[in-house]
Amino acid sequence: MKALVLGGGGREHALVRALSLDPGVTDIHCAPGNPGISELAENHVINVTDGLAVTELAARIRAELVVIGPEAPLVAGVADALRERGIPVFGPDREAARLEGSKAFAKEVMETAGVPTAKARVCRSAGQVSEALDEFGAPYVVKNDGLAAGKGVVVTDDRALAERHARECGRVVIEEYLDGPEVSLFVLSDGVHALPLLPAQDFKRAYDGDQGPNTGGMGAYAPLPWAPAGLVDQVMESVVRPTLQEMNRRGTRYQGLLYVGLALTSKGPRVVEFNARFGDPETQVVLDRLATPIGAVLQATDTSGLKGIGSLQWKPGAAVTVVVSAENYPGDPVKGDAISGLDAANAVEGAYVLHAGTSWSGARDVVSSGGRVLSVVGTGADLARARESAYAAVSRIELRGSFHRTDIAERAAAEL
Repeated sequence: MKALVLGGGGREHALVRALSLDPGVTDIHCAPGNPGISELAENHVINVTDGLAVTELAARIRAELVVIGPEAPLVAGVADALRERGIPVFGPDREAARLEGSKAFAKEVMETAGVPTAKARVCRSAGQVSEALDEFGAPYVVKNDGLAAGKGVVVTDDRALAERHARECGRVVIEEYLDGPEVSLFVLSDGVHALPLLPAQDFKRAYDGDQGPNTGGMGAYAPLPWAPAGLVDQVMESVVRPTLQEMNRRGTRYQGLLYVGLALTSKGPRVVEFNARFGDPETQVVLDRLATPIGAVLQATDTSGLKGIGSLQWKPGAAVTVVVSAENYPGDPVKGDAISGLDAANAVEGAYVLHAGTSWSGARDVVSSGGRVLSVVGTGADLARARESAYAAVSRIELRGSFHRTDIAERAAAEL
């Protein structure tokens, strides 16, 4: 199988790495890719939200599977363009991707399907925002209705900050706050059949102790030793299957990846959000644990073949990823600084580095080019050993002004 992966971040590096370990995948391409991905795939510079450019590239390299990493190409209808050309694609079409592209649409689908989620109001004016904030009270949860690259949500006790975020976004969804730990569950779907992956937990706040602003994610780990027994089965029954059925009822077949962000509240699991693609950085740890070759599994979502896959196999042990971020992230991150120590980090036993926001400077030098620069994955027999490997590798990386959280998976490892 020849595969083309769209995107150039840590999630896409993890996908390319997983495909490279699949003996059935013979050739890997990526657009636009990054310096780390270039060691495993041939990179191509195109506009990944341009359906014509993507289909022409896929046809030219004779791709038998196109894996769409980021949300923007999905909402732009790139999957539609590929399917029209008969090219197998992993990712929902434009209409189905509205589950991520519009928080209001997702709430409408969940309400109709009877999916447990937070109470919410769609607000278009300052008056509506004020009424909703009064109704739900603090902590205030204000979500940009459209795409915001994982940073469109503000959770705060500061009323003025909540109102300012709403003004900056325009149309927003304001929700009641959900208590309890959050869990990420990725589910593969061919429109009828669904296959869950391993649950993971990520860390959204920028600093230790869940302090600071929301980010795209500062780290993650899997598996979750504290997760309630039967959690995945419960979520598949109460959330995933009703959602897929409701989408089908609306004439929209959901094919690809459905990300279910959950809060395990005192009243049971509640959906925080849906995404239409793999989440970053949870993808890094979930795919690290996957033992089943990934290529045919992803392709099966486009060919109604998930029923024939059966269940997925998982490696024993654990994985922890720690994100190394640029100075000033998530505000206006500093870019263009040299990165050193990558070879030393990759030499740590049980650890490896995935590139998230990097680019070339000259022929050989790697520099930062985004807010989240690297995702350092550590593996081990348990979470404690996986953390040791990850942080040992992080300590060997040098990037001026960079920072990372030191408490990823700390509590879960200590409770084992």
